[in-house]
Amino acid sequence: MIDTAVLREGLARVCERALLGMLAGEPQRLTGGAVMESWRFSAGGSDYVLRRAPSLAFMQGRPYGHAVEAALIEAARARGVTAPEVVAVLEAADGLGSGFIMRALPGTADPKVILGCDDPDGLLREIARDLARIHRLRQADVPEGVPVMDYRAAIADLKQQFIDAGGDRPVIALGLKWLEDNVGLVSHPQPLPQAGGEQVLLNHGDYRMGNLLVEGSALTGVLDWELAHFGDRHEDLAFGCMAVWRFHRYDRPALGLGSVEDYIAAYEAEAGVTIDPARFRFWTIYRTVWWALGCLKMAAQWRSGADRMLERVVISRRTSEQELDLLLLLEEDVPEEVRARRVTLEAPPAPQGEATDGEMALAIFEWLGSVKDRFEGHDRFQYAVARNALGMISRYTPASIPAVENPDLAARMLAGDASLADPQVLSDLRGGILAAVAQDVPKYPALAVARQKWTGEN
Repeated sequence: MIDTAVLREGLARVCERALLGMLAGEPQRLTGGAVMESWRFSAGGSDYVLRRAPSLAFMQGRPYGHAVEAALIEAARARGVTAPEVVAVLEAADGLGSGFIMRALPGTADPKVILGCDDPDGLLREIARDLARIHRLRQADVPEGVPVMDYRAAIADLKQQFIDAGGDRPVIALGLKWLEDNVGLVSHPQPLPQAGGEQVLLNHGDYRMGNLLVEGSALTGVLDWELAHFGDRHEDLAFGCMAVWRFHRYDRPALGLGSVEDYIAAYEAEAGVTIDPARFRFWTIYRTVWWALGCLKMAAQWRSGADRMLERVVISRRTSEQELDLLLLLEEDVPEEVRARRVTLEAPPAPQGEATDGEMALAIFEWLGSVKDRFEGHDRFQYAVARNALGMISRYTPASIPAVENPDLAARMLAGDASLADPQVLSDLRGGILAAVAQDVPKYPALAVARQKWTGEN
């Protein structure tokens, strides 16, 4: 993380250059942000947010930089999207690395606060409205550098990421194989992919709870445009409906706010199109594989030194969440007589003798719970992440590893030589994923749903 003195000096230079007025007070690190840093500060009587990469190395290999992202946000805002105003793009002389500054907007991005709003149905309609406005943007409307998604190439890239990460997760391998077999649902013979037979349109790329700013029950900002690209509108729609972005409202599949049917109906009314359920399912599976690999490679980013934030290593252990969701999606294609079979879970033996590593981690976890009030701001967020990490360590058991990390089975899945139609394979994967999520993220809402479905236990 950047030194606060360096941050203040750099912000002062940007404020002078952009005529924002004199910097006032101390910049405050905002919580969250799986990829970029965000800092809120005041200058000239107004509030702003700095969005920056944790390091210049972190920007290597990305399809475009912050200057293009900033211009993209401004293009969307000009078309009526509820996007923030960009007031300055960082320059090398600022000494702050890569990023840009936006005028602060009212509201919160905290999903727990947003999902408790008074009018979730109205908010869902506003979110659908803004997504339809984003999808009206075409290549001529935005700066050069925003890529057009080649669906087959994107799947091949995911497969390479999987191999680079060890290629040992059978459920992810199964998802990749399904995508290869079903890409015909969305791909076309033209050199550039087209969505629904229409000209390629802009996808936000990360349109989900956590990247939307809300005040009361009103949408006040669409944030985090770094993954924008041109492609199929169904991808953006499906991404926000993934189980992981519902947070504690698993029963509301559309962004934790309402039903998928209501979300799509509101979108169709605004966009004037009809959504294809098969394409929607394809992109739900694609993005679940994508985020599973996104979580998995967080550990590699931490190891490389490109970003040593604590969140990286903890998020990497959330891969099992996505494997659980992916298995629930993929087993829909399995014959009912196979799916109906129940899994029996065995309780691990009770420890005896001296304290285990897990018990020592649990003791530290419990002690940290007594000092929570000593932390504030971003340190409080980091405290929570550190405590979660200790919780993971305290619950660790190798029992799930043979099913969750199995290079031989993963290779057979990729080759099509093994599938969920084999009752033993399905049973092993179910049991392994249940054990893995129970140790990694036991409060993940989908875990209780899957446990009841697969074991019959409440």
